[in-house]
Amino acid sequence: MNRSGENIIIGLDAKRIVRNGTGLGSYGRTLVNDLAALPLQLHLYAPDEGRDELRSQLAERDNVVFHFPKHASTALGKALWRSRGIVNDLRRDGIQVYHGLSGELPIGIRKSGIKSIVTIHDLIFLRHPEYYHWLDTKIYARKFRQTIKEADHIVAISECTKRDIMEYGQMDGSNISVVYQSCAPKFKELGVRSEELGVRSSNRYILSVGSIEERKNILLAVKALHWLPEEVSLVIVGRHTKYTDRITKYVHDHHLEHRVSLLHGVSNEELPALYAGAEAFVYPSRYEGFGIPIIEAISCGLPVVACTGSCLEEAGGPHSLYVSPDDERGMAHAISSVLKGSDGREQRIALSRDYVKQFEGNHIAQQMAELYVRLLKIEN
Repeated sequence: MNRSGENIIIGLDAKRIVRNGTGLGSYGRTLVNDLAALPLQLHLYAPDEGRDELRSQLAERDNVVFHFPKHASTALGKALWRSRGIVNDLRRDGIQVYHGLSGELPIGIRKSGIKSIVTIHDLIFLRHPEYYHWLDTKIYARKFRQTIKEADHIVAISECTKRDIMEYGQMDGSNISVVYQSCAPKFKELGVRSEELGVRSSNRYILSVGSIEERKNILLAVKALHWLPEEVSLVIVGRHTKYTDRITKYVHDHHLEHRVSLLHGVSNEELPALYAGAEAFVYPSRYEGFGIPIIEAISCGLPVVACTGSCLEEAGGPHSLYVSPDDERGMAHAISSVLKGSDGREQRIALSRDYVKQFEGNHIAQQMAELYVRLLKIEN
């Protein structure tokens, strides 16, 4: 068995890669594209082909191969294959390390002799169960406990998530590595072009990206508009939820329709342009595993205002601004401090861009590859 890292055969859970447009899907696609540039053999396992437009975001390379179950056509059959049956396919294909990209590993993989790594993005369902249906919380908690029993090694996407894994998994942390996320290169490239060409919208707006749900706390930014210049508006991009209706009602009751835009179903191709046209980025979430939209925003040349209480300081670094998730005036003051014309704005943007270089793809892919090699050097 090759221990140097060259041509190691890696299996990866690709369910989210082919099904999720954002979040876990973006994480998986970005990581696979970065890993594919290294001398690794990547085998992607998904319960079905998912969405063509998502699979097409993976670069076509000889060392990337998809696998789908041959005898699982129903939803139940696919779920059983992913949770148990996949282990036989991994053995068949000579997989040396299997990487669960979305907090799950198949039952029995430890007994199979195949080394396994799992990326855990957050444990918000344990830290803040009030944001979840009680049954979902029970299911997620059970999967978490089963997964950490199966895993040879755990990847946390932030120090905050590592602390949560240690607390709720009752672990000492010796088997947990923090490997930060990276954003797709298109955001950095767009940021450079927008600076060179001066491509900015004539309308002044601050941007927020993420599911429009209670935990994301975007109502704080809406309320902050009362203390911001009238010509500055807020563009909110994300999936519609019940919380969205609360936003809409507040906007209507306070006559802010001309200053708040709610956008759903924005494509990956359209999103960078929205970043490029914005004046600042706001991310008032109460709790996150990491906060990749902050990295995207900084890569596009935007100053960031976020909230304290979780891991957002890790994502945004010391030159972004952070306020309490309940401080409306503080949010407004912070946004005012980063708008065009504010003192130190350009220096803040430049320093933040330097900070997020640590999250660039090849560096993160190399860390993952080193973990794979390290696992194979450990004798059973």
